Amino acid sequence: MRAAILVLNAGSSSVKFCLYDGAHDAIVLRGQVDAIGGAPRVIVRDGGGSSVADERADGATDHAAAVAHLLDVVVRHARGHALVAAGHRVVHGGSTYAAPVRLTRAVIDDLAALIPLAPLHQPHNVAAIEALARRLPDLPQVACFDTAFHRTQPEIAQVFALPAAVTARGIRRYGFHGLSYEYVAGALPAIDARAARGRTIVAHLGNGASMCALEAGRSIATTMGFTPLDGLVMGTRPGSLDPGVVLYLMSALGYDRAGVERLLYHESGLLGVSGIASDMRTLLASADPRAAAAIDLFCYRAARELGSLAAALRGLDALVFTGGIGEHAAAVRAGIVRGAEWLGAQLDEDANARHAPRISRADSQVTVHVVPTDEERMILRHTRALLAA
Repeated sequence: MRAAILVLNAGSSSVKFCLYDGAHDAIVLRGQVDAIGGAPRVIVRDGGGSSVADERADGATDHAAAVAHLLDVVVRHARGHALVAAGHRVVHGGSTYAAPVRLTRAVIDDLAALIPLAPLHQPHNVAAIEALARRLPDLPQVACFDTAFHRTQPEIAQVFALPAAVTARGIRRYGFHGLSYEYVAGALPAIDARAARGRTIVAHLGNGASMCALEAGRSIATTMGFTPLDGLVMGTRPGSLDPGVVLYLMSALGYDRAGVERLLYHESGLLGVSGIASDMRTLLASADPRAAAAIDLFCYRAARELGSLAAALRGLDALVFTGGIGEHAAAVRAGIVRGAEWLGAQLDEDANARHAPRISRADSQVTVHVVPTDEERMILRHTRALLAA
């Protein structure tokens, strides 16, 4: 039997996975369980993209059951591979975890305590870890944190203007999407040496969206803060919001804590502005002016935040788009690059329409790239390195 490492990425209603050959980094299987709690289905493909399984997963009523079902499918189709370890994407590591860590009961309890800081993701990350531990108690598991990459930021970029006693309780900017930014930073030397060693802003745009300022590949500032609510407009999250709005919602409009949480995590962003959908693909295909208004706001806020990050970098050498929207929505990229023309970014319209790897003109002072991210492969690397140490 060949050794294999399982990588799990548990979302709000799905569990995505990749099974890697432990020796060669090749993907053996990849797929997901979708619509957990509804009409769940497990979809699995092999490393070449051919379908291996596409079936109902009626027992997957929650994330724990989904992981159990997924394991059954993986074992059935693993083709001579045996699990030797598992790596997990965990959204929030708090102030304690600044690097990948081997999971123990104490670590799992720490991560569960952070659920209020990332309620869309953290409970499902923890549920997947717990489910795998129950099923395979002797299997080494590693947690890889979206917050860890941003711990290189200077202190001034991490603190809020709050009393020191509050800051000491862990109320600070953590940043997220770190595994994606770390992968892109590692890929840049082969793509654009100037971007790799210089001042680069990476835009991870998807249902969750953020930007990160990199200086020589290290995070120095990012748009998300204490929670994944801050910064850019997102699928169902508003991004930056005057805290006074929350106070007004509660004091004048009758919202309680649960109502505010529901509004900010599930009812705002692209969905709230458009009243149509949270999915950028749906909005781009719509002729409804409300869809256009939501897209315009998304691009406007991204261009505003890009300018802020350029200020933190004291200039800009390169802009990189990644994530589902960043990699596939040419109109959104164009809208954001137009907002960065004052920085020297000039879009090549034809290259952008073709989703080319480089979408800036030859005479652009700022190079603009599209780089597919691979968070799962980043987790694989961290898991292997930690277990080999």
